[in-house]
Amino acid sequence: MKTYNVRIWGIRKRASKSAPFQLRWLVNGEVFQEPFTTRTLADARRAQLLTATKNGEPFDVATGVPIAEMREASSPTWYEHACAYAVMKWPGAAGKHRASVAETLSAVTAHLVSTQRGVPDRVVLRRALRTYAFQCRIDPESGEPVSRKDSEELPREVETALDWVASHSLKMVDVAESDVLRGVLRVLSKRLNGDPAADNTVRRKHSVLSNSFKYAIERDLLAVNPLKRIDWTPPATSDEVDFQFVPGPAQVAELLEAVQETGTRGGHLHGFFACMYYAAMRPSEVANLKRSACKLPDQGWGELVLSKSRPEVGSGWTDDGKPYEERGLKRRARNATRPVPIPPALVSLLRAHLDTYGTAPDGRLFRGIRGGRVPSTEYAEVWKAARELALNAEDLETPYADVPYSLRHAGVSLWIKAGVDPVEVARRAGHSPAVLWKFYAKILRGHQDASNSMIDAALADETDA
Repeated sequence: MKTYNVRIWGIRKRASKSAPFQLRWLVNGEVFQEPFTTRTLADARRAQLLTATKNGEPFDVATGVPIAEMREASSPTWYEHACAYAVMKWPGAAGKHRASVAETLSAVTAHLVSTQRGVPDRVVLRRALRTYAFQCRIDPESGEPVSRKDSEELPREVETALDWVASHSLKMVDVAESDVLRGVLRVLSKRLNGDPAADNTVRRKHSVLSNSFKYAIERDLLAVNPLKRIDWTPPATSDEVDFQFVPGPAQVAELLEAVQETGTRGGHLHGFFACMYYAAMRPSEVANLKRSACKLPDQGWGELVLSKSRPEVGSGWTDDGKPYEERGLKRRARNATRPVPIPPALVSLLRAHLDTYGTAPDGRLFRGIRGGRVPSTEYAEVWKAARELALNAEDLETPYADVPYSLRHAGVSLWIKAGVDPVEVARRAGHSPAVLWKFYAKILRGHQDASNSMIDAALADETDA
């Protein structure tokens, strides 16, 4: 409990050889006092308390000292706060976000220490922080998340590393210092090998760090977010797709044909990649595509009714220990669906896929070699082999169609160039119109120019009439 009802008295002398000067003050009706060996020390302490009252700072009723002073005296370490923050963020967070939080906290915590003397091996320290201190398990009795370091027997090297961090971690009040924060921001701006990190990575980590400070304010560990005092801006990002590396329809056809030529897995995943192009689906959406979501008529256009996705996150970041999560569609309500019309080419291809491979027991069209979700390592390996078959040596040395996601970019680009209303393009792709503009601005501007020409022609007709 805090109060502004404070009265500070003068210094009085008492019969004591060790501390003859005494400062007394009143906080919410209760008297507090401190003895001093000299009047100078007593005057200095009295000036501190008077300054706090003049600045409008509340005092703690229990200890009788200014709140800021009490906060500093009882300040936990950054490591203690970071562990509490990771546990707080765990419930309800997507697996990828949990991993992102742990990645950021690991980098920051390894830096926010008072000394480098005796520091554990960097690889061991990062692993200990990321997968034990900042990764959680659900307690079977309480149903609440608990840090792995507090719920499991730790390997000796992990325990030693975490003990070292706990002993040398800076206090929260010291973390807020300008020089310390600038050092943290430099760490977040670099990869482990010292190279500059990608702009989006820096912004993502900066967001996690800022949110952790907001939680510190919520816990009354800090008064303000110290990052706001630092003259530092996350690097600007250019999310716009670089279309010189996005394949056109003819090149996509060659790549999809090459997928089939890579072998048995390529034959099974041919439809997987085709969905990313013809329906502009995300890999996580294709991985969860079930027969019940497919309307595949004998002739004409069909439809895929998307409702779930299976992002691959790693078993350590899910509550059930599976290496993927089954979640709702990205940027959609949990139970929302997204119907996507598909052309006859994809309808025929999916019908052939079902005739040849059938479905998994739960109705999924595509499955991994071992029967589960198609892992990214599998389809990335097939795509790499397909590129080597379909592209010339010069293109292979460039980012041209370097990842399967290029097919989604190619599909959306085709729709825009075909003259489909951008709002409808965004709906089919599962974007908002704003995000569509962010990624496909160059093509949309060309589309806009064509629309302007049509309006000019219509206005000219009106004038002639």
